[in-house]
Amino acid sequence: MNAAELREKTPDELRAELEKLKKESFNLRFQQATGQMENTSRMKAARREAARVKTILNEKAAAAAAE
Repeated sequence: MNAAELREKTPDELRAELEKLKKESFNLRFQQATGQMENTSRMKAARREAARVKTILNEKAAAAAAE
């Protein structure tokens, strides 16, 4: 999901997306620890997507505070 798509979402939708990504990261860490992970690049992608969501949330919060 790119930043433009995320900017169209509401803060509640972004928080739900962030929660989903955190759960995915947790599950990926467990898979790695148990040796069941097949796609190791997904860990990096999930981390970056979570960071992207957090950035958009912070932008929206700053914009709301400026108003």
